[in-house]
Amino acid sequence: MRPGEIYHIPNFYIDPDTGALRPKYLLVLAIYADGDLVARLLTSRPHGRPEDPPCFHGDPYPGFYLGVPGHPLTDPTWVDLRAFEDVDGRDMINRIAHGATLSLSLPQELLIDVVTCVAAADDTTRGQEVVLRNALAVMRTAP
Repeated sequence: MRPGEIYHIPNFYIDPDTGALRPKYLLVLAIYADGDLVARLLTSRPHGRPEDPPCFHGDPYPGFYLGVPGHPLTDPTWVDLRAFEDVDGRDMINRIAHGATLSLSLPQELLIDVVTCVAAADDTTRGQEVVLRNALAVMRTAP
């Protein structure tokens, strides 16, 4: 797993209305030294999230507008900037072994913008911010 990769997780949560397992897309933003991930979920539901500016920290829902990332994400898409716990790296490896798939990767320039936005979001923890800013330093010096 690498920063910028978007994974489709077919059985991410249980729909409270039907009890069925529902999918989500997860964007890897940075990786801790122990292999755990700073990640955020993607959504195609605007719910008051603007397209411009792409990085929006306001109410009712903060988000980063990705545009239409490409197949299989063919609808306007936002990174949900609300609080999201770190993902256990071993759990993610297990999810991949049981059906989660790499869908696409963000271009480096866009990833830098997203990580910068997430690092400054109100719900980003101090630990996540440190890992995100360290990842940014590496990304900005990469060829």
